[in-house]
Amino acid sequence: MTNKEDFFKKIVSHAKQYGFIFPSSEIYDGLNAVYDYGHNGVELKNNIREYWWKSMVHLNDNIVGIDASILMHPITWKASGHLDAFNDPLIDNKDSKKRYRADVLIEEYIEKLNSKVQKEISKAEKRFKEKFDKKQFTETNPRVLEITKSIEDVKGKMILAFENDDLPAVKKLIDDLEIKCPISGTCNWTEVRQFNLMFNTKLGASEDSSMDLYLRPETAQGIFLNYLSIQKTSRMKIPFGIAQTGKAFRNEIVARQFIFRMREFEQMEMQFFIQPGTQEDCFNQWKKKRLDWHLNLGIKSNSFRYHDHDKLAHYADAACDIEFLFPFGFRELEGIHSRTDFDLKSHEKLSGKKIQYFDPVLDKNYTPYVVETSIGLDRMFLAILSNSLKNEILKDGSSRTVMSIPRPLAPNKLAFLPLLKKDGLPEYTRKIMRDFIHDINIVYDEKDAIGRRYRRQDAIGTPYCITIDHQTIEDDTFTIRDRDSMEQRRIKLSELKTIVDSELTLKSLLKKLDN
Repeated sequence: MTNKEDFFKKIVSHAKQYGFIFPSSEIYDGLNAVYDYGHNGVELKNNIREYWWKSMVHLNDNIVGIDASILMHPITWKASGHLDAFNDPLIDNKDSKKRYRADVLIEEYIEKLNSKVQKEISKAEKRFKEKFDKKQFTETNPRVLEITKSIEDVKGKMILAFENDDLPAVKKLIDDLEIKCPISGTCNWTEVRQFNLMFNTKLGASEDSSMDLYLRPETAQGIFLNYLSIQKTSRMKIPFGIAQTGKAFRNEIVARQFIFRMREFEQMEMQFFIQPGTQEDCFNQWKKKRLDWHLNLGIKSNSFRYHDHDKLAHYADAACDIEFLFPFGFRELEGIHSRTDFDLKSHEKLSGKKIQYFDPVLDKNYTPYVVETSIGLDRMFLAILSNSLKNEILKDGSSRTVMSIPRPLAPNKLAFLPLLKKDGLPEYTRKIMRDFIHDINIVYDEKDAIGRRYRRQDAIGTPYCITIDHQTIEDDTFTIRDRDSMEQRRIKLSELKTIVDSELTLKSLLKKLDN
């Protein structure tokens, strides 16, 4: 087992042990790739959602929010292209009996080649040190040029095969590359076939009279269906956006890697309606804005990278992912897509309703273009966990597990700990807590020795522990302990209120983002 695999197992175990995430229906041995958020997990999840919502809707006067229904008229998915084209290429290994997405197998092969390039660059950097010229090296080194040519060749064949919907060509490419099953280690593959990702259900009192419906595979279409109503009632002028968060459902070929890929998940999505011809500038602006949103959390910049799509969706003229370095490698965290006018025109055609915008400046009607930002809330949750979980060796040789969650996102912002369960200390502690319960989420903990309680709060990610002792009753001061530094100092109640306002509320994050 590699260190990365071991670390990922620790994340999964920690999430369950400390009330972040539980397997769904666990008493019945669980349901594959479906998870429940526990008492600490739901607070963190809500804080992430609120950070996104306020930064998107409250900080932009030209973006409004909606909450569209999960169930929509079935023609919606005909217009969007999902009924005809929402498929993934499925392939099975005959020896391991495991199934995979064929495109992912090829992309992982390409990523291995990219790793070889980076390895050559790293070796050269160590060898030449400050004299190293990366650009010159990548353009002249024979080994790098050879690998780069292979990458471009594989990419070209993959793109061509998928553009032509040529599944035999996809299978041939996998065979030619001798891609092995990670489980069996063999190349004994089945043919590639299409796998529809939609979940269908029925609406009606009886089987005979029921209507076929689908659980939405994305939240975007609810925004497009409400475009006219929002535009008319809000009187928004282009450019403007519509945002929403909510559940989506996909019958994934392979649902794996904990909450990274699930069959039931939550999206945070915004569709930005713009004048045709302005999409390139708008696309680049939102790429930067969304990366800034992530960096504002204090996560290191080398944990993120842009990945431009080689294979574009049928509705897009540009697409880019913001990838995060998860324990299992760089993977998509957020997508930015230039969707053109595909969706609105498709709904206009099938509904027979005119879905356009009258531009008073240009004095004409047109179908707006759309730039989309879409982030998986569950993936963002996993990114926060992955970035935050640390095992530290202390000066005395002991160790502690700490979740260094960005402070405004932490499930509990303050933990109030009476030193003893007597002498009026619990009562006095609860009295002090009343000053904070309306502003932030806090927790009361009186079980075990004070050191154990500190460790427990560290593992949950609580930024500050407040210890109430006999001196507190005398002079209204108490000990505050910092989660990250473990520094302890004596402060007054007024100082704590200042700390809460400046460090622990979402307002502190939003102010930095708005500067």
